[in-house]
Amino acid sequence: MNGAIRSEFRKIFTTRLWWGMAIGVVVVGGGLAAVLGGLAGQGEGQNALPALDKPGMVTTVYTAGLSLAYLLTLAIGVMVIGAEYRHKTITATFLSTPRRVEVMLAKVVALLGVGAFYGVLFCLSSVGVGATIITLRGFDPFPAGEHVWRTLALSLLALGLWALIGLGAGILISNQVAALLISIGIAWIGQSLMSLAFLALHWTTANELLPANATNAMVSGLSRGFSGETVDQLSWWGGALVLAAYAAVLAGVGSFLTVRRDVT
Repeated sequence: MNGAIRSEFRKIFTTRLWWGMAIGVVVVGGGLAAVLGGLAGQGEGQNALPALDKPGMVTTVYTAGLSLAYLLTLAIGVMVIGAEYRHKTITATFLSTPRRVEVMLAKVVALLGVGAFYGVLFCLSSVGVGATIITLRGFDPFPAGEHVWRTLALSLLALGLWALIGLGAGILISNQVAALLISIGIAWIGQSLMSLAFLALHWTTANELLPANATNAMVSGLSRGFSGETVDQLSWWGGALVLAAYAAVLAGVGSFLTVRRDVT
């Protein structure tokens, strides 16, 4: 099992994929933290953003880029299995480790580790830039410290879970390019359209259970509708359970199919 896990890590960290994604995570983390940190407290009326003296706004600054960062770990999850099928290396993988369950467990462990690694890079970038801007604007960068640190820790978990969602999507959609386009399209655009429809229909629970909104609830960000109104969301632990359920179902079903599927 240890050998299988090391093999999965090597497949990721011996290619240019890992540092390309790392650059993307650092840029979106720091860049969006800078934008939101500069805009905090601006605006008028219902569309005004809260000031940086509120802990909820500070954590929102630090997690502003999370919605783009998890698209990158989602893509990694798709490619970890999709590349195996695309380049026909899945046969060699299963020949070297005949117990397919061990292979899939190794991929799950590796993706959680990779997600946490990118989560650390994301937090270093977003907190480094965000805290600097918050301090320069005369506010405390760590109000209600425990709440902020919990949010950052959950960001690491969220990125790992989205990688597992990508693993499931990559198995269920056998074509790697199609899996990338469909999974990222649904995660980025499809969920926004569904959220808009659910809010219009007043389907509050359905809106809360969308993976993106569950992720937002995990990190205790500000939840606003398309017209600026505050939107109900799950508790942080409720969001974590919902996102974990999506990851478990998709990765679990995908792994079950891979264990039983003929790959020749």
